[in-house]
Parts: sequence; structure tokens; C-alpha cells
Amino acid sequence: MTEIKNSYETVFILSTKLGEDDTAAMIEKFKTLISKHGEVESVDEWGKRHLAYPIAKQTEGYYTLINFKSSPEFTAELDRVYKITDGVLRSLIIRKDEREIEAAKKAEVKAEPAAEAAQAE
Repeated sequence: MTEIKNSYETVFILSTKLGEDDTAAMIEKFKTLISKHGEVESVDEWGKRHLAYPIAKQTEGYYTLINFKSSPEFTAELDRVYKITDGVLRSLIIRKDEREIEAAKKAEVKAEPAAEAAQAE
């Protein structure tokens, strides 16, 4: 029986008190965990940003977005790991709608010829 894999995106905010080395290690830890249970599509590090409101008396956090594919059962495990890991201020896991993914791909394909024409001029 084939395993169902859905597309997800997760955003997590790390404490800036961790420092650069620990922050990079933490991001690598989560990328490795996700790749063991699925397929990492992209990692987008947004960097240090001001929080909308203080979390645990902190006003800044290090934001990271990871797009991945995995089985639905893994998201519960990933959420559990986020909650028990020191240094993670907030996390969010969202299942992407396949129709929106296809529409974005079609829009990207339509935009490519226009961009190439603009560069040629």
C-alpha cells in the first residue's frame, strides 16, 4: 500500500539568546528530523525579527520556514518535538492545499516568458 504524503510548511521562532552557533545547530536538527520522516523541499531562514508582542520576556526571535512533504502522522511528532525543545518560542505547522500549489505552479509558468521578454529588452 502506498504511503500518503501531504505538503506542509512549518514556521518556528527560536530565541535569540541561543546565539548564532546554537541557532544554526537547532535549524539543522529540525531539517534532519524532517528529512528522516519525509522530504524537505526548501528552507527559508528569515533571520532575526522583532516580535509583535513579547514572548517569555523576549522581543526578538529568529524565524525559519521549512516546506516539506511527509505522512500526516509525522506532524504530531514534529509538534511534540517543538514543544519540548528549549529555545523554541513558537511554532506552526500547516498543511498546504494541493489546488493552491498547482495554481501557483501554473502562475509561475505563465510569468516566466514575460520575465524573459523583459530581460531581452
